[in-house]
Amino acid sequence: MQKPIDLAKELWPVCRSITGQGVRDTLQILKRKNPNLKVKSIKSGRKIFDWRVPQEWNIKDGWVKNMDGEKLISFKENNLHILGYSIPINRVITKKELEGHLYSIPEMPTAIPYVTSYYKKRWGFCVEEVRRKTIMGQQGPFEVMIDSSFLSSGVMNYGEILIKGKQKDEIFISTYICHPSMANNEISGPVVASYIANWLSSQEKLNYTYRIVFIPETIGSIAYIQKHKNRLKKRIKAGFNLTCIGDERDYSYLPSRNGNTYADKVAKFVLESIKKDFKCYSWLDRGSDERQYCSPGIDLPVCSIMRTKYGEYPEYHTSLDDFKVVTNTGLEGGIMAMKKIINVLENNHIYKMNFYCEPQLGKRGLYPTLSKEKNQLEAKKILNVASYCDGWNDLVDISKLCELEFDEAAKIVKLLVSKGVLRNEIDRRSHLAKIKRLLGLARRFNKWWKTASSY
Repeated sequence: MQKPIDLAKELWPVCRSITGQGVRDTLQILKRKNPNLKVKSIKSGRKIFDWRVPQEWNIKDGWVKNMDGEKLISFKENNLHILGYSIPINRVITKKELEGHLYSIPEMPTAIPYVTSYYKKRWGFCVEEVRRKTIMGQQGPFEVMIDSSFLSSGVMNYGEILIKGKQKDEIFISTYICHPSMANNEISGPVVASYIANWLSSQEKLNYTYRIVFIPETIGSIAYIQKHKNRLKKRIKAGFNLTCIGDERDYSYLPSRNGNTYADKVAKFVLESIKKDFKCYSWLDRGSDERQYCSPGIDLPVCSIMRTKYGEYPEYHTSLDDFKVVTNTGLEGGIMAMKKIINVLENNHIYKMNFYCEPQLGKRGLYPTLSKEKNQLEAKKILNVASYCDGWNDLVDISKLCELEFDEAAKIVKLLVSKGVLRNEIDRRSHLAKIKRLLGLARRFNKWWKTASSY
């Protein structure tokens, strides 16, 4: 079976942007792992809230040569060398003019910066500071060429996977596919989301429906929200934005705008179980697609799950964000965290006692007839769990209150349900809601029938 790092390395060389062939190539690679991925498109020029889908941009090549014909910068050497969304150019320019179109980071002399200009027409080259100094040490003039194109009749593509469960309520997972060759930001998100989708597809019974989207950051999430706003607001039970989730340095979480949604509750609970001192950010630290999903008036229950947060590691948005930063262990840690979150979501129910006062465990074979310490401790756990099953606490609450691992609390609850001590209030309420809807339909039909019969 292909390791997560192998998929990441397959995605690595593709030159992605917010539109263009690189996005489509990326989606086709992901589709090979998840055949049920649907590739969709939104036309360039479409108005979406306060934005407009830009022209589709594609690039074939780009370079800077000196007058001896020596290539000083080459797109084919590293796709970060071209300023994202550069306009085409093919001419000879002076050293002074070239200097104004070179982007580097003086503090990181060996790093190529990732720079884009989506909404203002520019051209440029991104280089290591040491290379910039070498080029500027030459006399010039220089020959510059960028073979790029813009399509007004083009599209912005995105991918979507739907995995149906018992309920129509959805768990939403979003990640973005608009960054070129950088490993943590952002090959890691699509890799983890792809593995989660593949794993979910193999599960026999799912309580919730899962919707996983692979979109261009910002403009993609805005367009997706405009297109599906009503369904998203109606269906999403919890949502997670996956980004920078492939390194081994940390586990991080950034809340929804409200900070108290079901997604926030489960994310914090699971991350704390993995690493007590996981990094918890505030809404004021936002910078990814949680900005759109949680914007006023949209207010979806979406938070961000990361290893080391974007902007918080030195290699961020540079060529140094490579496979020294992202490892197979790091990616598997991100996958493990999401699997744990999904396990909690699938099994987190509210339970209530079927009678008043403490249950009689002895007659159900759950209380020791001999006073052995171990057996008594197990019985105490059972009684502790039962004591918090009041029809309000869910299993996450009970696990925390009883200081138990989630799976251990779930096992105890399952045992008590099988013994007739507890009932699942979520299933019961869902069943009662269905009965209520059916009765309502019956009343409306009866009213219609009486009216129809009177004619």
